[in-house]
Amino acid sequence: MNSVILNKTYPAPPFCEKEILRYAGCKSTDNETHKLLADCINEAQDKLTYKVCYRELPVTVKGDICDFGTFKAQSQSLSKNLENCDCVILFGATVGVGIDRLIAKYGRISPARALMLQAIGAERIEALCDAFCEDIQNTLGIGLKPRFSPGYGDLPLDTQKDIFALLDCSKRIGLTLNSSLLMSPSKSVTAVIGLTNKKENATTNKCALCDKKDCTFRGAL
Repeated sequence: MNSVILNKTYPAPPFCEKEILRYAGCKSTDNETHKLLADCINEAQDKLTYKVCYRELPVTVKGDICDFGTFKAQSQSLSKNLENCDCVILFGATVGVGIDRLIAKYGRISPARALMLQAIGAERIEALCDAFCEDIQNTLGIGLKPRFSPGYGDLPLDTQKDIFALLDCSKRIGLTLNSSLLMSPSKSVTAVIGLTNKKENATTNKCALCDKKDCTFRGAL
């Protein structure tokens, strides 16, 4: 097992306009909406970075306790997700502060543009996480459980503190955590991915792990 912290930087994944519009809450679109989307993508794309830091850890699951050796997390949801797993990948990912600066800029002068940029940021970080999971799956030649983040299900949000301590996210990818457990840059993710011999894909059915059935942003299952 490789317990050192590793870093990766990825090229920009293809933009998915359908997902961006879903995050923006657009149930119907017109030419003006598509023009705004295209303009926002054009403005944002060279201000985005795609960075990940990660490490492999052992895991032992007993009841609702997940023991990662260096810390433990109590969560029935995560325990179910990591069933039959002996190892996990712990990772942090961010698309950088550039998108936050654009959102702040247009929040004062163009709320519609700020909303679309928020949606682009959400789609970009998900696309980065998907690219990372696919890369790990191909590299290790093993199945992956769907990624699971602090705040999903009953996994406490303060699990972030353990993840940040183990990954040294600030030094590695410029990702910080404040006293309110908010990450900066905002378009960032930390998560646990279980390694399994079963044919599973960490990029599918992520929303199936969440109990918020009425979420506006819930994807198709």
